Amino acid sequence: MTLRRKLLLVALSTLALPWAGWLYVRQMEHLLRNSQEQALLAIAFALDRGLVAVGAQLPHADQGWYVQDASQPIVIDGDDSDWQAFARWEQHPWPGVDVQLAADSAWLYMRINVADATHTRVGAFDPTAVESDHVVLLLTRGTRQRSYLLASASSGAFLAHPLGLRERGLPDEISGQWQDSGKSYRIELRIPRAQAPDQLGIGVFDADAPTRFNGGKPDLRPLLNLSPALSNDLTQLAPSGVRVRLLSADGWVIGEGGSVLEVQKSRASRFPWLQKVLSDLLVVPSLDQRQHLPRNIPRLSEPDVQQALDGQATANWRGGDTPGSVVLTVAVPLDVRGQNRGALVLEQSSQALPLLTNRALLGLMLASIAVLLIAGAVLFAFATWLSVRIGRLRDAAEQAQHHEGLKLAKLPLVEDRDELGDLARSLSRLLESIGTYTEYLRKLASNLSHELNTPLAIVRSSLENLEHAELPREAMSYLARARDGTARIGTIVRAMSEASRMERAMASADGEEMDLAQVVRGCAEAYRPLAAPRKLECDIPDRRVPLYGAPELIAQALDKLFDNALSFTAPDGWIRIGLQQGEDGESRITVANNGSHLPDSMQGQLFDSLVSVRGAGAKAGAPHLGLGLYVVRLVAELHQGRASGRNDEDGVVFEMSLRGMRNPGDQ
Repeated sequence: MTLRRKLLLVALSTLALPWAGWLYVRQMEHLLRNSQEQALLAIAFALDRGLVAVGAQLPHADQGWYVQDASQPIVIDGDDSDWQAFARWEQHPWPGVDVQLAADSAWLYMRINVADATHTRVGAFDPTAVESDHVVLLLTRGTRQRSYLLASASSGAFLAHPLGLRERGLPDEISGQWQDSGKSYRIELRIPRAQAPDQLGIGVFDADAPTRFNGGKPDLRPLLNLSPALSNDLTQLAPSGVRVRLLSADGWVIGEGGSVLEVQKSRASRFPWLQKVLSDLLVVPSLDQRQHLPRNIPRLSEPDVQQALDGQATANWRGGDTPGSVVLTVAVPLDVRGQNRGALVLEQSSQALPLLTNRALLGLMLASIAVLLIAGAVLFAFATWLSVRIGRLRDAAEQAQHHEGLKLAKLPLVEDRDELGDLARSLSRLLESIGTYTEYLRKLASNLSHELNTPLAIVRSSLENLEHAELPREAMSYLARARDGTARIGTIVRAMSEASRMERAMASADGEEMDLAQVVRGCAEAYRPLAAPRKLECDIPDRRVPLYGAPELIAQALDKLFDNALSFTAPDGWIRIGLQQGEDGESRITVANNGSHLPDSMQGQLFDSLVSVRGAGAKAGAPHLGLGLYVVRLVAELHQGRASGRNDEDGVVFEMSLRGMRNPGDQ
């Protein structure tokens, strides 16, 4: 991983700042919500006690029949189209039984629909009516109570059969319409409002399933409706901006007062998309996605309301009508002397809380983005500056390595007073030591050849004098060995002298315009007899390959490469000499052979002075100092090129790339 990527990862660690800020804002929002919930719950409990204190007509603890005010006339004619407007007030005491109740100033209307596909029906005054399909109405008014049996053998008008004695204030007879539709039957009837009961019991009997619908026993329940008196009390007691609804034990709204504040549309944000993202992703998910409780709804059955009806206070946040607004809903049980009579539901709209949260989050996000951008830019600039400095030091070190540290006067950054400056100074001292040692090695061959010539001449002349002296026979063999050793030492000294001469020749060599293809081609043709019986292949272009250089030195370097290849190639092997000119103007001379591969550990040192890798595969006999490839390297560098060797699938390839000597006229 590069230094820039590492610093980029470090810069990303600053994301912990907005994350911590987001947690802080959420915590603050949670505390604000909790405090607002507690305040509205306290209001709800106080309102509960206030209703008891003022003696409001609170609902009974039992379930009741809800009676809706009839906003339009209802005709008892068997046609239920009049009841479509009251579909929301439909009640289901048992599965398969639907009951609707409505009232106007004169009548109490009732519609009972019973799902019963079996037809066991007789008239209400038939003796077997109690054993057939029928409905029993139980009317209670104060302490008076009377039952009526509703039955009919067919569709049409019917007259209810009163059961028991006549009671004052209760109707003597009830007429209605019986409508049989095959799978069900429907009963419509009405009772004068003056004789309307306080409590109503409905019992449905199915002759073919006597246990169905509770066996026909009337389920006596009080009549409920939206009480103007309760609504007036709630309006007076409700705090400003709070809507209060009083629910019966089964969730019917029997009192309603107060209203929530109309939320004003907030001022348009400069970043509406960002505010929406913050609201949707960071704030709203913690709210109930449902809208607030509708105003004109006869019954509330939401889970939090049901919990209050079961005796547990709840608080819940819902989305408001306008974007960004929220509604807090609290529901508390209606406790009257330890008896749960229903529930109180309070709603309060709030836009300040989400606005504060959104503004805090928006400010936090903008500040975090700005900090991240600044931190990222600073770290990126620092990483770039650091990378550039390290790159300069690396390039200088590679250049010093290429020139063996001799031509590099001073490394960059050595004047800097930081860690990179310390590294540059240490590296400079190391390169200086390497350069000194390399210069010593470079002059070693010349110095040795110079120093060995005189003692070698003394030894050689002494051996010649001994040849003329009378020596024992056994001493002649030692003399011959000494003469052979002297000859090998002389060969070594001449090789070192030749290398020294090549260095001096290259130092004083002058370049000339030449055809490199002609030089290589001429050398290759001269090598062909020497290479036999080995196979010599040439890949030299027929066109002219111009180069400004020293042809004699290039020929000598090529001699070294050919001699090296010849010594490592078996008699049945091959040697390939090639010349290519690249598009960049660089000419490449290659000498390949199918000899043994170069050792991997020595490939970087093959062209150093006094380095030899000759082993069992090399031609034995003549001593070898490893100066041939060193001369090749010097010639290549003189022509602004380089020398290299590598292994391939078939053998070994040595390459000498040349760009040409520096022309004094170009300076």
